[in-house]
Amino acid sequence: MDFDVDESVTALRAQVRAFLAQELTPELDEEVYRSGVSHDATFVRRLAERGWVGPGWERPDGGSPLGPYEVHALVDELTKAEAPTYAITTTQMVANVIRAVGSAALRAEILPRFLRGEVTIALGMTEPEVGSDVAGVRTRARPEGDHWIVDGQKMFTTNGHITDYIFLLTRTRPDGPKHAGLTLFLVRLDQPGIEVQAVHTLSGERTNIVYLSDVVVEDRWRIGDVDGGWRALMIALQDEHSAPFSPHLARLLEAVEQWARESGRIEQPEVSERLARWATALEVARLLELRTTWLAANGRVPVAEGPMSKLFGTESLVRAAEDLTELVGPDALRGRLDPSAPVGGRIEHALRFSLGTTIYAGTSEIQRNIIAQQGLGLPRG
Repeated sequence: MDFDVDESVTALRAQVRAFLAQELTPELDEEVYRSGVSHDATFVRRLAERGWVGPGWERPDGGSPLGPYEVHALVDELTKAEAPTYAITTTQMVANVIRAVGSAALRAEILPRFLRGEVTIALGMTEPEVGSDVAGVRTRARPEGDHWIVDGQKMFTTNGHITDYIFLLTRTRPDGPKHAGLTLFLVRLDQPGIEVQAVHTLSGERTNIVYLSDVVVEDRWRIGDVDGGWRALMIALQDEHSAPFSPHLARLLEAVEQWARESGRIEQPEVSERLARWATALEVARLLELRTTWLAANGRVPVAEGPMSKLFGTESLVRAAEDLTELVGPDALRGRLDPSAPVGGRIEHALRFSLGTTIYAGTSEIQRNIIAQQGLGLPRG
């Protein structure tokens, strides 16, 4: 594996940092923190103007797509800065599915708008009583003429209160095997029968629960074959399982190093030992993420390697947040709204944020199962 980074990647990182310095204003950063909503329509349009929405796609205007390592650098910089990109990230996951298995009409309707940053889509897969077992969904879609009637509930539909659509996984054949009889739809959220209620997490993020009651969905909004949703869903989950989390660890490590220098404790053995420990973990996390990029660059799918990267990155982040909070002491628990908080409350926020990351993008248990089955050929745990 060759992870050598050429000049184009270095130059792109510089461009992204300059973009963030201009567009991610203190006011926008504050609004994202206080609202718990990581999306801003203007910010996304600015990304789209630079070709940074769907950055690896062929451009309609003839412009060149970014290469895999350039895309990796772009996502790394945006994630580390905690830029408001959650909604466009989930939208891209769905756009990849539509591009692969959607009808010609659906592709024409959604994909150009996605590349312009004009459409947003929330994920509607998890359900209140199902958890990580995505195939256990109970939301039902039943055919009626040229449309479908949908009833059910979806949980953790982050940004579902502001997005245009929800990527809805439904059960269309209740009497078949669990992984069969699933169908995907793109459903507008501004129609009768849909209610979105806020759910606020420990990290301060707003997510949602969505209730669907006798919702009418025209068949033209179906994504892929009837009862063929599981295969299409795997396209989205493959992207999610390779989500990078090392930028969050890097941000935390920089915050604690800043605290250590400002407090005059940078040369204390305990401080340097803990910083070195988590700098080592950060390097491993970055290399695991680069491995998934290398695989993609060479036309290979990181089936087990993506979950390995996600598992190590999130579990390292949790342990690092706990360890470094203990190192800093009680002051580390002062939040961003407290003017006396060290390094602007970033340590306290990292501790709260870290706890959800072993659930986001597939729980650690799910990742271990994928690694065991797909990577090692072992039976499901």
